[in-house]
Amino acid sequence: MRISQQARWCRRPASSRHARAALEEIWKTIYIVVLLTITAVTGATGSSAQAGHSAVMTCPPRTGATVVAWKISPKIGGPCNLVFRADQNLVNRTNCSDSVKSEFKPEQFYALEIQQVGMADEGNYSCEVVNQEGNFHQMYQLTVLVPPRLSLYCDNHSIPVCEAAAGRPAAEILWVPENSSTTEIDSHDNGTVTVLSRFTAHSTDRKTVTCKVYHATLNETMSTDCSSCKLSLVCSKLPF
Repeated sequence: MRISQQARWCRRPASSRHARAALEEIWKTIYIVVLLTITAVTGATGSSAQAGHSAVMTCPPRTGATVVAWKISPKIGGPCNLVFRADQNLVNRTNCSDSVKSEFKPEQFYALEIQQVGMADEGNYSCEVVNQEGNFHQMYQLTVLVPPRLSLYCDNHSIPVCEAAAGRPAAEILWVPENSSTTEIDSHDNGTVTVLSRFTAHSTDRKTVTCKVYHATLNETMSTDCSSCKLSLVCSKLPF
């Protein structure tokens, strides 16, 4: 009988076990919340730059950074890494070309500049800023835009032809007045696209036919004549 009573004294009450389990769950929750607090990740942001121009990307605006790291993963070629350590005021570059410039200054948000952007620079760019509050990330997906070469002419049958050659992305061609037309699209190995459109309407009362080319990089006007029919080319920008 004494043994049984002693066993009851050694057994932990059920309420105590439940309380301990609940406390463990609370600590797990707090731990997860802390992890989410000290590591903030921003979703990838689309960024575009015209070929031959510069592309500038910035890091999350955080003060008191101890380490800032840029990681570049281009579609062509190997990765490039730039790491800045504030305590040494030193930047380590690994496998980065001379066109990659960095300004590791807080007032410039540790900006990264790609000079003379080319198709090979397309890819993913990520920045990580480390300070006492935690780690903060910003990611970019860089797309390179190529302005098409424009031409407006009349073929051997006096049919108006409008062409936007080797552009990226593909240009959009429309005619005014809106009438019959045929469009040919030719994709090239370097990622550019040529769009050719023929105005096939045979209206005798038309005096002016306008070709409109829409592309993110265009802002110019051209015109030409097809026999007695005057042609004009209007270029407009499209948001990308």
